[in-house]
Amino acid sequence: MSEHILVTRSSMPDFEEYCEEIRKLWDSHWLTNMGVEHETLQKLLEDYLGCSHVVLYTNGHLALENVIAAMRFPKGGEVITTPFTFASTTHAIVRNGLTPIFCDVNPEDYTIDADKIESLITDKTVAIVPVHVYGSMCDVERIGEIGKKYGLKVIYDAAHAFAVKYKGVSSANFGDASMFSFHATKVFNTIEGGAVCFPNDALVETLNDMKNFGIRGPESCVFVGGNAKMNEFQAAMGICNLRHLDREIKKRAAVTERYFARLDGVPGLRLRKPQKDVESNHAYFPVVFDGFGATRNEVFDALEEHGITARKYFYPLTSSFECYADLPTAGTEKTPVAAFLADRVLTLPMYADLSLENVDRICDIVLACGRR
Repeated sequence: MSEHILVTRSSMPDFEEYCEEIRKLWDSHWLTNMGVEHETLQKLLEDYLGCSHVVLYTNGHLALENVIAAMRFPKGGEVITTPFTFASTTHAIVRNGLTPIFCDVNPEDYTIDADKIESLITDKTVAIVPVHVYGSMCDVERIGEIGKKYGLKVIYDAAHAFAVKYKGVSSANFGDASMFSFHATKVFNTIEGGAVCFPNDALVETLNDMKNFGIRGPESCVFVGGNAKMNEFQAAMGICNLRHLDREIKKRAAVTERYFARLDGVPGLRLRKPQKDVESNHAYFPVVFDGFGATRNEVFDALEEHGITARKYFYPLTSSFECYADLPTAGTEKTPVAAFLADRVLTLPMYADLSLENVDRICDIVLACGRR
């Protein structure tokens, strides 16, 4: 029986390496509250990403929710974003008392269409929250110009873009802040986890207050904060995984190359092409099925029948979620490109240890669907 192939599989260090990293936790009994592993990972990430500040979180969602809150936007303000994203992006905006205004995406790299942002700006607009998608980056130059022109904060949901670079500059260094997810399914993981990267010195204290109850000392609590601290075991996993990250990305690149060799140019299959000046992390491999001879759903089912799990990612659009039915911007009619993609996109299995033989097996099944 062939092995079951999941859409992704977490990269992990050798068991002995992780055990050695956490050995000091048994000696110190310091398991959380910004211990030595937490502080070490923070400094390593600042160096790896080349950014001024990194604040670590227990997950990416709370990192995004907190950094939006840290900007002190007025309640009811509007935030221009994309519905072609994971639930977390839209939830983080709404949970801050803000209204998401959904902008369509472009058909080339599936990121927010920078040419459509300005038409959505009103006197209520306070920020832009673009989303880097699948390891592709948004048009950071154009979005940066728009933000400056209208005095808007730009906060990137960079959950898919860790280790991605544009013109040699890390994705962590664009906009007013960038949020990364270190969830187990991401290119770089800390089991669960996340971070906010930013250049503004004043945000350091604010974000640390938000994630640790506003406590600054044993007898000092200056802010009504919550609890979103990354623990020492998460940080230790991150320290280990960071040592091997560049090698893992190279292995992912080989998987991407094989997929392209087998599927590029096939009628009815649209592959996301490499972006100019962008060094990708090969986080995902999306395929858009349009006139293929089999629908996205039929290919999804065929893969499942063979023990291969793909993902309809992102489907449905967040603008069509039941919980947002009462939003004035709900529905998909205002974002036709995003709606088109959501109905047709399938992310095929992608992880560093996916063998090229299994990539071929996946491609054989996909291609057979089109010949039925």
